[in-house]
Amino acid sequence: MEGPTEVSAPVQAAYSYCETVTGQQARNFAYGIRLLPTDKRQAMSALYAFSRRIDDIGDGALTPEAKRERLESTRDVLHRIREGVVAEDDTDPVAVALADAAHRFPIPLGGLDELIDGVLMDVSGKTYETWDDLKVYCRCVAGAIGRLSLGVFGTQPGARGIERASEYADTLGLALQLTNILRDVREDAANGRTYLPADDLAKFGCSEGFHTATPPPGSDFAGMVHFEVRRARTLFAEGYRLLPMLDRRSGACVAAMAGIYRRLLDRIERDPEAVLRGRVSLPGREKAYVAVRGLSGLDARHITRQTHRGRV
Repeated sequence: MEGPTEVSAPVQAAYSYCETVTGQQARNFAYGIRLLPTDKRQAMSALYAFSRRIDDIGDGALTPEAKRERLESTRDVLHRIREGVVAEDDTDPVAVALADAAHRFPIPLGGLDELIDGVLMDVSGKTYETWDDLKVYCRCVAGAIGRLSLGVFGTQPGARGIERASEYADTLGLALQLTNILRDVREDAANGRTYLPADDLAKFGCSEGFHTATPPPGSDFAGMVHFEVRRARTLFAEGYRLLPMLDRRSGACVAAMAGIYRRLLDRIERDPEAVLRGRVSLPGREKAYVAVRGLSGLDARHITRQTHRGRV
């Protein structure tokens, strides 16, 4: 149940810190959540800031053992938040903000434990043989974020298929993560990481990896990218079923964030080798168009019609 809208000065300062972190480090995410009312936007910023802390540990320059220790320390902070023992004047503004958000909204904080588990997979250098293997990782690092976000958004009472809302949020997270993986193949390779399933890489002659601005010699790199794009589109189609279950502004937020990533997917599909040359992104005007579509409810109404016709 959502709590009162008024917050104390220390908690407001903690939220402001989280919103600054979000605005500086997650432009696509920040673009979407600006469509939310203040209390939900603040809660989403707190979730992002805590998640970013976890990701930064995994991506940092510490030794694997030091990263594991930091991640377990972060899990201890999460335990304190869950137990409700973080004071408003705590020196950790992210913990203060997230504790308040968890008091206001039914956020399934276990999803952040899953995120820590996923980053621990990165720290251990885990690779993935099949799509089913990769899905486990994606559900930890992105599906969990979808479910956490749903705790903030809530659902519309009486919405059709509402019992599957968490499943759709999870699937939409997978779609976003697979898009990220495609976009970042070169950057990940430079960091010694490979996320795409080994089976898929072998099938298209890409097992050598992606260490230059050109595909591996003799590979069908475009074929591999198009294969993964089709997989991501299927996930988006399933995850978009969530939209009609959300209120207008929450639906607009989800539609904006997902719409930005779907358009990234379109760009990657048109020019697969672009992901080897640099980071694919959208200009601000295109993001604005996606946001307007989401706020107008066009995407939610379209999905509702398609669902009723059994075509999604």
